[in-house]
Amino acid sequence: MTESRNALDALDRDFLGIRHELLNVAAALDRVDRGGDALRAPDDPRMARIGEAIKVLGESEAGRAERIQMVFSRAYDSNWR
Repeated sequence: MTESRNALDALDRDFLGIRHELLNVAAALDRVDRGGDALRAPDDPRMARIGEAIKVLGESEAGRAERIQMVFSRAYDSNWR
């Protein structure tokens, strides 16, 4: 029961902030859509990554923040300098 209560406490505390951030993302994507076809092209890697991140948000397991960070991260390159 404690884990369930902790989850409810977290949801009670964070719900409005989560709602706010999701609305911000939706509004930004709407602005991109209204901006023309160039950025909506399916081959634009930024839009592809945003789409991948949104899919991760829909998952129901912990660790979403790490997985989203990895979506936007470059692969390790030992010769980057």
